[in-house]
Amino acid sequence: MDAGLVYIAIAFSAIIGFIVGVVGLFFFRRVIFNRQIRIAERKAVKMVSESRNEAKNVLQEAQNEAKRTKTAADNDARERRTEVQRQENRLSQKSETLDRKLENVEQRERSLINREKEIETARSQVTELKDKQLKQLELISKMSSEEAKKVLLDATEVEMQAESSRRLRQWENKLKDETAQKAQEILAMAIQRSASEIVAETTVSTVPLPNDEMKGRLIGREGRNIRALEQATGVDLIIDDTPEAVTISSFDPVRREIARVTLTRLIQDGRIHPARIEEMAAKAKSDVEADIQKAGEQAAQQLAVQLHPELIKLLGRLKYRTSYGQNALEHSMEVAYLAGMIASELGANVNIAKKAGLLHDIGKAVDREVEGTHAAIGADLVKQWEKSPEVLKGVSEHHLETSDTSLWGYIASAADAISSARPGARRESLDSYLKRLKALEDIADSFTGVEKSYAIQAGREVRILVKPEAIDDLGAMRLARDIVKKIEETLDYPGQIKVTVLRETRAIDYAK
Repeated sequence: MDAGLVYIAIAFSAIIGFIVGVVGLFFFRRVIFNRQIRIAERKAVKMVSESRNEAKNVLQEAQNEAKRTKTAADNDARERRTEVQRQENRLSQKSETLDRKLENVEQRERSLINREKEIETARSQVTELKDKQLKQLELISKMSSEEAKKVLLDATEVEMQAESSRRLRQWENKLKDETAQKAQEILAMAIQRSASEIVAETTVSTVPLPNDEMKGRLIGREGRNIRALEQATGVDLIIDDTPEAVTISSFDPVRREIARVTLTRLIQDGRIHPARIEEMAAKAKSDVEADIQKAGEQAAQQLAVQLHPELIKLLGRLKYRTSYGQNALEHSMEVAYLAGMIASELGANVNIAKKAGLLHDIGKAVDREVEGTHAAIGADLVKQWEKSPEVLKGVSEHHLETSDTSLWGYIASAADAISSARPGARRESLDSYLKRLKALEDIADSFTGVEKSYAIQAGREVRILVKPEAIDDLGAMRLARDIVKKIEETLDYPGQIKVTVLRETRAIDYAK
């Protein structure tokens, strides 16, 4: 019983405690909530106050900005009204000015109309006066106006022809002087920068012998040795009365060189019989071919040009080729140097000019084996291994044989003429020299009006005396050009030939 009461008292106490706790918690939370409400109210009041102050400031700023905008707009409107007023004043002034100018133009137009009427009246009076004077002149001169015009035009035509001839002669002389001076400067520069040796060779070679007994050993029993030597080398061996010497004759310079080397080695060796001759000839041929290759490579290296191996081999063959006694390889190298110098003076490609100059006579390496001129043969050879069309033009056109000549043809031709025409470079037989002089004089004498012609300066110039009553000054100029053209078409000559036409007028009278 007591225990039950205790449990009930404990339970009741717990309930009372719980209720007191809940009531205490409620009142505690109410106090905190009221406190938070008061804090929030204070914050709200503060924010409302700040918002009112800020709104007042914004309103004040907006009012100030509106005042400023209004002031600026008023000022701008005032300036625009002022500018419009100024423009209106200016337009008014221009309108008044245009009115005055229009009035002046109208006055001038009326004045011009009156002046035209006066001029027309004066023109009619002049025409009438001119007609009267023309009729009087026709009566005085006993000629019609058409006849007088014809006489005047004829006289004017004669005068104009004389004046045109004089001016044409002046222009031609000036052009010739300028071109000749420029050409002389370029050629002189190229010649001054070139220094080469003079090389002269012939179509025969002489091999010295240690004694005359060697001639018999070279001939051999019944001539078998000399036949074997000629058969192995393809040359003619001339053993005559010349003491201690044997002459090798051949138009092929390579064969002649092979024979010379073979014969020299046989003489040094002392063993001379057909088998030894064939052995020596084969070895000499191999050595000469190697020398040809070496000569071509050296020429290309000295000129710093790149060539195909076949062209180098053909170029080396020119070492044993001559033209009027001038070594063809030395001549080609000299032409290459000169062509490069001329090209540099003209502003052209120096390497192309050098290559064209070096290969310009390449056709002479095989001209005894192929039909045609050496320029055409050389062009065909170069075309096979050289891709540059400029080089091909220089080779094919260096003798000016084509219908059209390019810059490279003229460069190669000029360099070729300089190299071949310099004193001592080439030899020419007396017979061919006299024939060339006679041919020059015959060409000049074949033209009508020529009185006498003289070939001078070793055939480098021909002077022609013409009949003054048959040829005038303009005709003399035409005659010189016609003679030059015929010389170029009919003669082969190194360098150039100067044609000088002389016309002399003499007035002779006698005092009695």
